[in-house]
Amino acid sequence: MQEKKNKKTSQKPYLQDNLVHQADQKTGFKAFLAKQNIIISFKRYMIDALGAMALGLFASLLIGTIINTLAMIFPDGSAWHDGLQKIGSFGSQAAGAAMAIAIGYALEAPPLVLFSLAGVGMAANTLGGAGGPMAVFFIAVPACELGKLVSKTTAVDIILTPFVTLMSGGGLALAIAPWLGNFANLIGSFVMSLTDQQPLLMGILVSVIMGLLLTLPISSAAIAASFGLVGLAGGAGLAGCCAQMVGFAVISYKENGLGGLLAQGLGTSMLQLPNIMRNPRILIPPTLAAAITGPIATVVFKLQMNGPAIASGMGTSGLVGPIGQVTGWFVPSEKALEYGATLLAPGPKEWLGLILVCIVLPAILSYLFSVILRKIGWIKENDLKIKLN
Repeated sequence: MQEKKNKKTSQKPYLQDNLVHQADQKTGFKAFLAKQNIIISFKRYMIDALGAMALGLFASLLIGTIINTLAMIFPDGSAWHDGLQKIGSFGSQAAGAAMAIAIGYALEAPPLVLFSLAGVGMAANTLGGAGGPMAVFFIAVPACELGKLVSKTTAVDIILTPFVTLMSGGGLALAIAPWLGNFANLIGSFVMSLTDQQPLLMGILVSVIMGLLLTLPISSAAIAASFGLVGLAGGAGLAGCCAQMVGFAVISYKENGLGGLLAQGLGTSMLQLPNIMRNPRILIPPTLAAAITGPIATVVFKLQMNGPAIASGMGTSGLVGPIGQVTGWFVPSEKALEYGATLLAPGPKEWLGLILVCIVLPAILSYLFSVILRKIGWIKENDLKIKLN
């Protein structure tokens, strides 16, 4: 009996040492991740990386498409026409690499990882097809983190780091990019098809949801691009995003003046996020405006976004949304062409619809709703005050 007791007693130090060793291992691994600047968090991946991806897409595909549209000003076959088209096509072809590098930049990748992501992005975007942006996001993130994991840990860093980054990203692209692309394309096609069948209801839903995503710290532009949101659904997305930006710019003019008007109307309504956290009711005016302008876009004006899908989620930020709409009239995007879009010679109805849906109606409706909420005390003075510096 005494021997058993002694045996149990003798095991306790071993068990304690083992637990301490396991704890040290966990602490050591966490310290290693921190040393390699690998931070696993919702903010870093779904806000920082996703938002940066949208900027990469903007700086390549969207700008390339706009340059292609400018080419139409000049006669076919002229030096200016052909030169602009070539420049625009170069920008569009770099979309995959630009998105992946932007993601790496947001994740603070070291140089060798960052540069290696160009090949990863090209592979993911090409193999992902119509859903390329979604494939780039879900492949570039782990490839970047795996590259960072081995970065500067060996004497052959210049070989090992790009090898791991490109092999992991390229392997993932071969394995899952087509599946991710098909999945994103399926969701986008479903939303667009449903919007065509139910333009009133879906006009409201798509407009409200996309508008809220634009104001919240989740990239509506990246989501619109990932799902290839064009056609009537893209028009509803454009309406909702414009409603949030123009709406907040107008209803907060009293507190923020001209600087705030421009910062929100041409910049981003996310400037209101701290105020939304304090008083969520300030979201009501622009959201109600989106619920009205969305179906006006889909039912009354049949406003189809046939430009780059990313423009559906940009709103009036740099006037990218309206410019994308105009671009789609003259040079429909590949996704829009797949969906049946054709060249359009816009008339007074199209121009009127664009101006009303993107600027005039969001401003008027949001202002009227804000007046009501101010009178009942749901929005108080300085609730919409933002810090511009």
